[in-house]
Amino acid sequence: MADPTIIVRTEPKGSARWIVLDRPEIRNALSAELIRQAREALKSAVADPAVRSIVITGAGKAFSAGADLNEMKASRDATFQENVDNALHTSSLFYEIAAAPKPVIARIHGPAMAGALGIVSACDIALAGSGISFAFTEARLGIAPAMISPFVIRRVGAARAQRLFLTGQLFSAEDAERFGLIDRVVAPEALEETVESICRDLERCAPGALAAVKEIVARVTSSTPEESRRYTAEMLAKMRAGDEGQEGMAAFFDKRPPRWAIKVGPT
Repeated sequence: MADPTIIVRTEPKGSARWIVLDRPEIRNALSAELIRQAREALKSAVADPAVRSIVITGAGKAFSAGADLNEMKASRDATFQENVDNALHTSSLFYEIAAAPKPVIARIHGPAMAGALGIVSACDIALAGSGISFAFTEARLGIAPAMISPFVIRRVGAARAQRLFLTGQLFSAEDAERFGLIDRVVAPEALEETVESICRDLERCAPGALAAVKEIVARVTSSTPEESRRYTAEMLAKMRAGDEGQEGMAAFFDKRPPRWAIKVGPT
């Protein structure tokens, strides 16, 4: 019998570690305990050198309906500091996903609402099945999508994020792709294979180079042009001289797979 206290499962699939939000009876609502377990699962995946990519998804029919309703009720009687602490705990998951030195993929097989879109927006790659609904419903409850806003704005831009936040309207996976909230819409029956195909592509890339890509994007988007110029030049020089850069160039000229490539298909 499954342990009812475990509400985030992990599954190894090749070199990927899948993190599964597992509260299907309440549409994988984001309770404080679920957030805690998800953070622990993410930390474990990051620390494991055998893990090359991380996939976040949900059990049952929904990706996640957003905040846990019972905890929302309790928040009405919480102190200001208790609400701040709870919000910081939740937002830590988003920041840790974004800062993870490994690629993180959102596999969105069912509706994703409100706070769940913080997870989606923090991921590096987001894939959704067609026919799925999304919404930022916070304003309809008298609050605002504050914690998730840095990640959503980074994904879709300030003007579009503001419109979506203000209206709270439902929108489709196809709209989400057009807005930039997700990267690709696929047929539901093809979603898992598409995710696994991306994981296989990532196996061809050097782990350190993937971590550097995430660091570069974060630094360049928060730096002045001159700071970026110096930083990127030094980063490139460092990587060319590093073990992965040396191995990658040697493998290219020797016409062989580099040591880090788990599976290499046609280029």
